[in-house]
Amino acid sequence: MPKILRIINRFNIGGPTYNAAYLTKYLSNDFETLLVGGEKEKSEDSSEYIIRNLGIEPVIIPEMHRSINPRHDLVAYRKLKKIIESYKPDIVHTHASKAGTIGRIAALRSNVPVIIHTFHGHVFHSYFNSYKTKVFQNIEQSLAKKSSKIVAISDLQKKELTEKYNITSANNIEVIPLGFDLDRFHQNNALKRKEFREKYNIDDDEIAIGIVGRLVPIKNHDLFLESIKYIKENTSKKIRAFIIGDGESRHNLEKKSKELRLDYVDGTQTNKKATLTYTSWIKDIDFAYAGLDIITLTSLNEGTPVSLIEAQAANKPIVSTNVGGIENVVIPQTTALLSKNDDVNDFSQKLFSLIEDDNLRFSLSQKGWQHVHNKFHYSRLVSNTENLYYKLLCG
Repeated sequence: MPKILRIINRFNIGGPTYNAAYLTKYLSNDFETLLVGGEKEKSEDSSEYIIRNLGIEPVIIPEMHRSINPRHDLVAYRKLKKIIESYKPDIVHTHASKAGTIGRIAALRSNVPVIIHTFHGHVFHSYFNSYKTKVFQNIEQSLAKKSSKIVAISDLQKKELTEKYNITSANNIEVIPLGFDLDRFHQNNALKRKEFREKYNIDDDEIAIGIVGRLVPIKNHDLFLESIKYIKENTSKKIRAFIIGDGESRHNLEKKSKELRLDYVDGTQTNKKATLTYTSWIKDIDFAYAGLDIITLTSLNEGTPVSLIEAQAANKPIVSTNVGGIENVVIPQTTALLSKNDDVNDFSQKLFSLIEDDNLRFSLSQKGWQHVHNKFHYSRLVSNTENLYYKLLCG
């Protein structure tokens, strides 16, 4: 029975955790899998409950973090190498940048037969200065040469990795889109909507606009706040805005809210009405999608945004910046309106049109589930990955 050692950056809420969890749980009984990962950052919500609910007992390496720390990274490397030498995997499959670097080096030095890395995004745009970006690019190029296969999560990402950043050749990349348990976003939505809107005191005639994700600079929540200010000043409709998630930018966003004179509340402390509610993380996120009327995304760069997949599974209309892999996830003009990157006027106008036009909101909410339920279901993810494993083991 082939052994798979799966390594993930950290157990925080996000696409990599879900995908690593579903692959660990649902890979066929022909494989044995061990899941290893680092700890979440203090500002992040833990995803360990997702892992535990699936009956998975992961190995946690506390020293493995998203940020670079030479001392901690060396300890994490030594622990990973020890796990590899003890477990003796046939395949080491790493997910995301930190796990991909430390995990692949440990696997290479332990002579693991098959080494695979999945890019869940990349850090070559909008994250670091040009010098750091070039260093990371060189590291990825070197590791890609020694990897059995690189997995991209979209055709666009494959094109970027091969043509724009020259990480590896096209024939060394397999495209396997993300996969999720989407059924919960399409079930009992009337009941979930009622519960969510009662919890946050949202009236039936109020249009609830939400953004879901980590509060970090790359997500560009400032654009969301500025657009809400514009909407508030220009529409006669009643609106409520919800920032769902948490992270390092929380304090700055609250400061920005004050500067824009947007009244806001902490949704974990009160359900008092305000233009803006910071909810922090919501574990039963399907209730949030059911209760919201419009989902937005304002990122400066994205790989495959989980929130937009989930929003479409819940048949919610979307307004998003047109960056990264967005067009591989939504159907422009059919499930989403796309704006120019970091353009307050364009984004605000798109959002305004969706708020003002009930028929447009209805139209954009009709084909989301149909678009995503097979393309991004975990059963397809598992099948694609199993086929890749068999091919590499037999090759």
